[in-house]
Amino acid sequence: MIRIAKRHPYLVTAFAFALAVMLFFTVRLAASMIFWNDRAHLDQPLAGWMTPRYITRSWNVPPDFVATTLALERDGAGRRVTLQDLADQQGRSLESLIQDLKIALSSRRATANE
Repeated sequence: MIRIAKRHPYLVTAFAFALAVMLFFTVRLAASMIFWNDRAHLDQPLAGWMTPRYITRSWNVPPDFVATTLALERDGAGRRVTLQDLADQQGRSLESLIQDLKIALSSRRATANE
């Protein structure tokens, strides 16, 4: 092994880097799978700290549905905006925003179960 490392140092370095990247994404995937397979994270009650992406994963709905319901613009900025931030930006109370989102999620579930 040492002989190979001495003869091809760049190749061994690239291979070690590729292994490190693979390990990183494997751990990240495993952590995500463990987190989202826990039933405690599914259909969580809506709260001000939640982001639209968290809601799409927790409630298992398409991102476009949540974006349309919350009147979000897809500007490509990738900001992590919370429901509280959205309510403040729209000049309404968090409770009314959550109530509208609950109604939309419930109606989507009702139509999906038919």
